[in-house]
Amino acid sequence: MRESADERHDRLLEFVREQGSARVSDLAAQLGVSPVTVRRDVEALAERGLLDRVHGSVSWPRSAAAAAAAAAAAAGGTAASPGGGGLVLGLLAPSATYYFAEVIRGAHDAAAQAGARLILRISDYRPKEDKARAEGLLAAGAEGLLIAPGWQAAGDQAAYGDWMSELPVPAVLLERQPALGSPLDDMDRVCSDHRHGVLLAVRHLIRLGHGAPLLVARADSPTALAVRAGYAEALGALGLEQPRPVIDSVPAELDRGRFEEAVRTVQAAVATGGVTAALVHNDVDAIHLVQRLAELGVRVPEDLALVAYDDEVAALADTPLTAVAPPKRQVGLHGTRMLVERLSAGPHGRAPEHQEQEEPGRHLALLPRLHVRASCGAGAPR
Repeated sequence: MRESADERHDRLLEFVREQGSARVSDLAAQLGVSPVTVRRDVEALAERGLLDRVHGSVSWPRSAAAAAAAAAAAAGGTAASPGGGGLVLGLLAPSATYYFAEVIRGAHDAAAQAGARLILRISDYRPKEDKARAEGLLAAGAEGLLIAPGWQAAGDQAAYGDWMSELPVPAVLLERQPALGSPLDDMDRVCSDHRHGVLLAVRHLIRLGHGAPLLVARADSPTALAVRAGYAEALGALGLEQPRPVIDSVPAELDRGRFEEAVRTVQAAVATGGVTAALVHNDVDAIHLVQRLAELGVRVPEDLALVAYDDEVAALADTPLTAVAPPKRQVGLHGTRMLVERLSAGPHGRAPEHQEQEEPGRHLALLPRLHVRASCGAGAPR
């Protein structure tokens, strides 16, 4: 039976309620209809006050009354009292896809377990917009914030991060480690320990009989920078010398020339016979690298053992890639639980029965895991 417009409206409202906000293109994909149909639906729902529209996207209504009405419409029932319900948590993420999709999923699950509502804003890796996005979450009723800033370059924290130390509500940083001693270093945070993840990869390759691996890595995100720093530390901890400078990686679709330069550098290193292993950040770049190396006669794993970093799509490569998997979903889970605990403890994080004792801040580091697949060859040492 063909879905009615009312049924589609209910699904649309439920999706926006879960996400906090959504783009029209995302809604079209989620509902399985054309963007034109979604725009028509959004216009009708916005006219009824059930959604807010802003620049090609929609969000859950900011006013309590409208939100209650929208919730009732999504549920097919009557509106609940505007004063009822649990906590409202805001999540600012740089992306809703790839790496951060799992972080968001974990935060959503933990919020649901706590009886809280999670609303989402996306910065699209534009750190200049982080503050405005966070203010939007507060205006939408968020009582606490989960923040993964859209930092990319090393100087982005200093340029765009100070506002977080002055927030009027509790906040938890996700997957970001501020500079030691900076105001943001006092904030609660939950992060993957990427140094440990890199050590797992390098140690695995060494145990298979390889020398120190090449590092092929991006430099356009905090994770990429952490992988680079962790690589130097891992080599030092294992008593290894770096075989050659880090090879800068760029997405093939963004700069074909620089990507080809990276591929040729890897090919030359393998051709000399001195390099038999590589660590590549991230999965997508690793898959493109393997494909291009094969065209140049370098086979994985016969000529080059390879470990990818992120483990989002590594298992889907023609030769499934061994990969380091940061605990992305658990970052969202634990960060949300930490925020709920902070909010439940009363003003300034103090438990009502112990107002004189302020709860200490927390920095939680979660350990990545190594998923071994075919790209490193046989499991026994060579």
